[in-house]
Amino acid sequence: MARLAVDVMLKPEILDPQGQAIARKLPQMGFEGIAGVRQGKRFELVVEGPADEAAVERVRKIADTLLANPVIETYEVHVLSDN
Repeated sequence: MARLAVDVMLKPEILDPQGQAIARKLPQMGFEGIAGVRQGKRFELVVEGPADEAAVERVRKIADTLLANPVIETYEVHVLSDN
């Protein structure tokens, strides 16, 4: 079995109010030097078999159809382990 992750983020041109709220709060908490924050989501999937190109492509199809909204979000697929 292999573990793959899908990191989903809002496209840069889409307003991210949660990220903005976090960015505003950081200096109040003593964290300086942060120019911006974007909030996202992460999904980890365990697939049967190796993390080969077929498994990565299957996870991409899942992300395209269920995990991300392609109108406002982008995503990246990462192989975490190939056991």
